[in-house]
Amino acid sequence: MARARKSPSPKGGAPSKDRLLDWYRDMLLIRRFEERAGQLYGMGLIGGFCHLYIGQEAIAVGIQSIKKDGDQIITGYRDHGHMLAAGMDPKEVMAELTGRAAGSSKGKGGSMHMFSKEADFYGGHGIVGAQVSLGTGLALANKYRDNGAVAFVYFGDGAANQGQVYESFNMAELWRLPAVYVIENNQYAMGTSVQRASAETHLYKRGISFDIPGEEVDGMDVEAVAAAGAKAAERARSGEGPYILEMKTYRYRGHSMSDPAKYRTREEVDEVKKTRDPIDHLREKMEKAGVSADELKAIDAEAKKIVTDAAEYARAAPEPDPAELYTDVYAEARA
Repeated sequence: MARARKSPSPKGGAPSKDRLLDWYRDMLLIRRFEERAGQLYGMGLIGGFCHLYIGQEAIAVGIQSIKKDGDQIITGYRDHGHMLAAGMDPKEVMAELTGRAAGSSKGKGGSMHMFSKEADFYGGHGIVGAQVSLGTGLALANKYRDNGAVAFVYFGDGAANQGQVYESFNMAELWRLPAVYVIENNQYAMGTSVQRASAETHLYKRGISFDIPGEEVDGMDVEAVAAAGAKAAERARSGEGPYILEMKTYRYRGHSMSDPAKYRTREEVDEVKKTRDPIDHLREKMEKAGVSADELKAIDAEAKKIVTDAAEYARAAPEPDPAELYTDVYAEARA
């Protein structure tokens, strides 16, 4: 299984050229993968729900680049990008999307419920906000074991209004748990703008009543994401308790593949793509750092080939044996 790359940056300085290349490669892979997933869904090869990460790539890649081995990642159902950033094999992820036995969860998880303990990825979760309580439990386990690990707990602006989120905040601060709560604020939840759904629209302030500090971060800038994530993780790792990062981002597609997104204008989406696209923003930094156009084209060609190979692998892979319905239902207890 491929692992996420972590090229060092000059201490206290700008990211190294190698780190910029790593970020760009990982973000572009997610973009191309999600574009192909959308095509396969339209062809009927992916069933059920399918939530694409297009536009939000800088968040998963930025946080993953500062994650240490043993730190956990847990998120909601918009999870494909997180899995790829975590280093999971694109072939296994695509096979899981198409319900094949070669998938990372044997074809039984699908788009919303993949899992890989080997990659420290503790799942996409279909119940809105449920992963926040589970992620807080991961942080509790880390503190109990005194293992120095941090749980990165992702959720969206819609889930930010769920009650279990605040129960989790209360316990996390009360017990000073090593958790970093990452709110991926893509502005529209399932289809209602933050302004219409939330009395307090600055979501990083949601921890104030629990004495949890937070900050707003440009979630379209991978360098800003990595810097904020590193600071929050170090604070949590040192025993100072949880931290909230509100990543201001934007999803280009509908909430899911069945959402026509008529609650916003095409002009609004086009303006974000034109002025704030996370990959374009990084490409500009790379060009200033001396990365050639040919090098960038080669990276794109590599990403497209990886995705093409993954799609072909998934299409050719067999479906699970019906007997798999009865496996992995219970865990055997140990005395």
